[in-house]
Amino acid sequence: MIKGTPELIEKRREEIVNACEELYQTMSFKEITLKEIGNVTEFSRPTIYNYFKTKEEIFLALFKREYDRWNKDLQSILDDYEALSKEDIADKIAASLQKRTQLLRLLSMNNYEMEANSRPELLTDFKLSYGASLKLFARIPEKFCPDMSAQHIQDFIYMFFPFMFGIYPYTAVTEKQRTAMKEANIDYKYQTVYEITYTYLIKLLGD
Repeated sequence: MIKGTPELIEKRREEIVNACEELYQTMSFKEITLKEIGNVTEFSRPTIYNYFKTKEEIFLALFKREYDRWNKDLQSILDDYEALSKEDIADKIAASLQKRTQLLRLLSMNNYEMEANSRPELLTDFKLSYGASLKLFARIPEKFCPDMSAQHIQDFIYMFFPFMFGIYPYTAVTEKQRTAMKEANIDYKYQTVYEITYTYLIKLLGD
């Protein structure tokens, strides 16, 4: 049983997630351990177990928070504009993801492992945020593209969300990867998150 008020428990959970986020700026998922997280918080590893049972649960909480942040951006698109062209929609969504590099990086990971090693109640909490993203994303063409059929909107969603898993690997390229591509004589045009997202959205919206 975790001791403390709900507010205190949430504050401590948030501190642990913040520590994970800080480490994730310079380390990979595999490199980050509960010990590493404990080193940048006031909690020992046994204390962290009171709030999260696995490292994957901490990452899942960070993942949920990233979806919540993106959801605010999507809600702003819906709230701030009365009308948008398809080009404007592509621009606004692409710009929203340009700010969400951490979400895209998390999407590029092995989410099956993360979800498999998290308790059902935490997975459900995460899915609520993910589900909110799906609903908000659907509301954008529903509001701004009345000519799009329900089937087109559904196809739009189920083609775009899997596409998001590949955005980070195609846009966050290291010098080592660039050198390897050059030595392999691969003529590849590198794009930003905005560029690759905008181009794909225009194709989906224009079908």
